[in-house]
Amino acid sequence: MWKYRKKKATSNFRSGLEVSVTDNLTIRNVKFKYEECVVHYFKPSKEHKYTPDLELDNGIIIEIKGYLKREDRMKHLLVKNQHPKLDIRFVFGNSRNKIYKNSKTTYADWCLKNGFQYADKTIPKEWINGR
Repeated sequence: MWKYRKKKATSNFRSGLEVSVTDNLTIRNVKFKYEECVVHYFKPSKEHKYTPDLELDNGIIIEIKGYLKREDRMKHLLVKNQHPKLDIRFVFGNSRNKIYKNSKTTYADWCLKNGFQYADKTIPKEWINGR
């Protein structure tokens, strides 16, 4: 289920939002691991791997998203269904963004409908202090 990667000599963040969120955690002296754990999940008839952006020391998995693409939404529903004990939460650049053009559904609406907690731009203190 879980595997850990060896830590890279220099971590390269994939977006400016990831840099902002992790810088904020560092300033707040919060320990975290960046893209070290790997979660295996299956799409129909084929195994795939999901590497969360962050895992806090309390076990909460944080996915940092500027854009929540259709493929990502499908992947997270599969992972949640296959690993219901994982506590996966999202940090969005803007949770009021629509899931696609002309949709009435926002990222926040999608999270609420599917049982994911979310925040905008930074990780809330409550997530760091407990589960």
